[in-house]
Amino acid sequence: MSNKQEILKIQNLHVNTNNKEIIKGLNLLVNKGEIHAIMGKNGSGKSTLAKVISGHPSYQIIKGNIFFKNENITYEEPENRSHKGIFLAFQYPIEVPGVSNIDFLRLAYNCKQKKLNKPEIDPLSFFKLINNELQKIDMNQLFLNRYLNEGFSGGEKKKNEILQMSLLKSELSILDEIDSGLDVDALKSISKNIKTFANKDNAILIITHYQKLIDYIKPDYVHIMDQGTIILTGNAATASDIDQYGYEYISLKTQNF
Repeated sequence: MSNKQEILKIQNLHVNTNNKEIIKGLNLLVNKGEIHAIMGKNGSGKSTLAKVISGHPSYQIIKGNIFFKNENITYEEPENRSHKGIFLAFQYPIEVPGVSNIDFLRLAYNCKQKKLNKPEIDPLSFFKLINNELQKIDMNQLFLNRYLNEGFSGGEKKKNEILQMSLLKSELSILDEIDSGLDVDALKSISKNIKTFANKDNAILIITHYQKLIDYIKPDYVHIMDQGTIILTGNAATASDIDQYGYEYISLKTQNF
């Protein structure tokens, strides 16, 4: 008998946007302590899935269910999903002029504290807390006083997303193309941070195009999406097959079974 604890279960999910069906009967199970990667060519529905799990209002669920820690959150508001322990790192983090990074981070942290009926933290105590998180991911303290993502390089924006993930200690972290636009050194650093954050009490779902991230992180499962559904589930070696043969080969291979 398995002692694994389910953290995310998606059953027969169908999703529309602009009257077009994007997700078509998708099923997925993620347990605590696992890292999953989802790969697929452009337009396969990967980023849509990430946004739907986090509750993005632009997508309409027309069939199926999403369970988080055995609770049905299919129609839950995005902020409630966040407070329950779901975190989404954006593919293209937005810039927010006039809002300092540290103010944004403290607000996010205290909102979660309040939702959990825990005391909010004062600025000085938060400064000590966030500095500890900065050290974990080797991020310069100067980023705290800059406006949120304004003027940040691609790598700095992605590292700031990892900082938020580390600070909020979310139980399910969805990283949407966290590797896009990164050079080799930044990719190695981000991968190290992700592996450090992963533990037996949380789970990570990575959306990616690239084998290199898979090589660094070595997820437990790699899922291949095509036309809005998962057509194949394997391990890190599956990414090597894609790198060598391409997605079309994988699609043809699954159709022959």
